[in-house]
Amino acid sequence: MSQRLDPIIALNELAAKGPPTVAAFQRFVRTYFKNYGRDFPWRRTKDPYKILVSEVMLQQTQTERVVVKYAEFLKAFPTWKALSDASPAEVVKVWMGLGYYRRAFNLHKAARSVCEEFGGKPPRSADALKQLPGVGPYTAAAVAAFAFGEAAPMIETNIRAVYLHVFYPHASEVSDSEILDKVAETMCRKDPRTWFYALMDIGVVLKKHTKGVNARSKHHVKQSRFQGSQRQVRAAVLKLVVSRARIKRDEVLSTLVYEKKKVERALLDLESEGLIAVGRSGRVSIAR
Repeated sequence: MSQRLDPIIALNELAAKGPPTVAAFQRFVRTYFKNYGRDFPWRRTKDPYKILVSEVMLQQTQTERVVVKYAEFLKAFPTWKALSDASPAEVVKVWMGLGYYRRAFNLHKAARSVCEEFGGKPPRSADALKQLPGVGPYTAAAVAAFAFGEAAPMIETNIRAVYLHVFYPHASEVSDSEILDKVAETMCRKDPRTWFYALMDIGVVLKKHTKGVNARSKHHVKQSRFQGSQRQVRAAVLKLVVSRARIKRDEVLSTLVYEKKKVERALLDLESEGLIAVGRSGRVSIAR
């Protein structure tokens, strides 16, 4: 039996005895992190800008891919102001490879908001951070906890898996609001930064060895395949527009190898979402 699996056996034993006490659960989580906690660049900083960048990148993207892009992005845009001053096209160009490009646009807008509305210093509380474009409840709580030490209950896929496994082992259709109440009840308020990093690490290993944990969540959505999807076409359109500044709509349609209807749909969707602009002459550009 591999050493890596041992903590999951211990977690199973903890859950098998019925819902553990808060003290027992906290003891397990703290011990796990002490022995098995992972190390990432964004875990070595309390800079809210760098933490926000990492949190936005980590949404729906594997950690291994984020590590490289995180360093590249911070080299190009090391501060709120550097990102704010960049053009959307410059931001998207550096973001290429991570997908879900709306994240890049929202991160750019958030940097502009921090610089223009908050004097270059972001809000410190989870509630206030939700004022920033594209920053939802989880991201706001994560930045508040990891940068400012605020013990704000949060939930994401790995945290959800741990709570479902330990506190709702036989339940289905468990809502996030119910889990968040349990997070608030059981969390370590003295060191939320370490606490939530530990839960995420436990969740990663748990999901590898216990299939379908999150399927018992009321909010479970299976991620669709990228290959051959409309997301792939959208990404190809954005990549082409960034690489050829003066490209026209007809050229986009003729250059990309995807079905014409899919490319037309991608152009319409990206324009309606405010990610690209199509001028009267047919020129396509990244929206400003």
